Order: sequence, then structure tokens, then C-alpha cells
Amino acid sequence: MSHIRKVLTVAGSDSSGGAGLQADLKTFEEYGTFGFSAITSIVTMDENNNWHHAVHPIDSELVHQQIKTVLSGGKLDALKTGMLGSIEVIELLSKIIDEHDIANVVIDPVMVCKGENEVVQPENGQAILELLLPRATIVTPNLFEAGQLAGISKVSTIDEMKEAAQKIFKLGAKNIVIKGGKALEDEKAIDLLFDGTDFTMYEAEKLDTNHNHGAGCTFAAAIAAGLAKGMSVKAAVAKAKQFTTAGIQGGFAFNRFVGPVWHGAYNKAEQRVNS
Repeated sequence: MSHIRKVLTVAGSDSSGGAGLQADLKTFEEYGTFGFSAITSIVTMDENNNWHHAVHPIDSELVHQQIKTVLSGGKLDALKTGMLGSIEVIELLSKIIDEHDIANVVIDPVMVCKGENEVVQPENGQAILELLLPRATIVTPNLFEAGQLAGISKVSTIDEMKEAAQKIFKLGAKNIVIKGGKALEDEKAIDLLFDGTDFTMYEAEKLDTNHNHGAGCTFAAAIAAGLAKGMSVKAAVAKAKQFTTAGIQGGFAFNRFVGPVWHGAYNKAEQRVNS
């Protein structure tokens, strides 16, 4: 077998399976890459309290031990981050990226859980901005996260996305892709990539569905897997857009609160059930 590319996700655990490291690992597998994980936090959702999210951080030393276990197997082809749990974990990651010369670094600056309005661990946003953005091959904020990173109160139009992307680029990220999604004030679901010089827009039809839990995690994980396999940033984002759109189209109702994307949709994994 030819060289299998290795991708690590450092992220929170979502037991409902649509988002977090579960989404990342499923996506890595669908891309034909080998996924590793280090759990930074465990997210639970209370069905008796309007599906409210509770975040339970993992001690940074335990996160470090997980990552050391992964790195004992040699060099990684990509690293993807999600919810990071604490400033100590963010500091740890910045050192590991430098010490191990990790080339393809995808920072998904998770600041809010889908369905929630409050920023999760707001102090972490500043640490991500200072310590991880300068080390990022690409950063993948949604509209809210892009506004937080860029210091813009509201990002909801293409022009505002471009302004935010330029400001985030100045903070050190080599590439920024802002996920427009359903919240964008446009007829299409548009993601905007900025490489410091050019803007590239990736369009898809807006899908009238709530089965999109984990779409952002999946998109970032797909970019990481694409980069690990040697794709250019533009090509990796383009395929990730197709992969995630298929996942949303194939999403389903897990319960009356959550409808996850179907990570197997792009490769028609359902056809493997009876094969």
C-alpha cells in the first residue's frame, strides 16, 4: 500500500457524532487518510434544558500526553484544531507546531456551539489569535468567528467577509476561508478564500435544512485531509466545499434537537452497507 497520510485533530468530543473530533475522524477516513485525535474537552447536551451545551475541559497535561502518543509514530501530514478547552492547550499546541515543524495546520477557531449564542471560553479567542493564527496554513472561521477575530461587530455580507479576511490575514494567517453558510445575506451559500492577494468565492445552493450539525468541523477537517494529500489550498477548499455540501444534503434527524451532516454522503458510503 502506498504511503497513508496521517492527520491529527485536537478538538472537543461530540457524543452525538456530527461535530467535533467525531466529525473530523469520519472525514479523514472518507478522504483516505489516517486520523488521530487528542481530546481537549467533552461537550454534553441536555435534552431537558433545550439541548443546552456544557463544556468539560480536559487537563492540558493529559492533552499533551495524548499528542505525545500520536507523535511517537513520526511526522504528521496535517494538524486540524477545533474546540481547544483552555489557554494552556493553545500554548501547548503553538509549541508543538514549532518543535515538530508541522506543515499543514488548519485552525478552526471554534468559539460558539451551534444553537448557542454565547461565546464558549472567550479568553481562548485572544490566545488563538496571538498564538495559532501566525502558525496557520489556513484558518476557517464562520461569520461570527470572523467578526470576533477581525474586531468587526457584524459580518453578514460579501463585502464584510472581504474586510474581515483582510484583517485576519494581517494577524498572521497565510490563508483565510470564511464560511458564509445560511447566515450570509446572499441567495447562495458562499465561502470566501483570501490568500493575501486574491479572493476566491466558492458557491453552492442554500439548502433548506436544519441537518447541518457539524458542517463547520467537517469543512475544516476536509481541508486538512486535502492538504495532507498534497492538494493546493484552493483545490483543498473546493473539494471540502463539495464534500460538506453533500454531507448537508445527506443529513438526517438524530433527535428533535440535532440533525447531523452525513459524512459518508460524498463517497456514497451507504452503498457499502451491503457490499
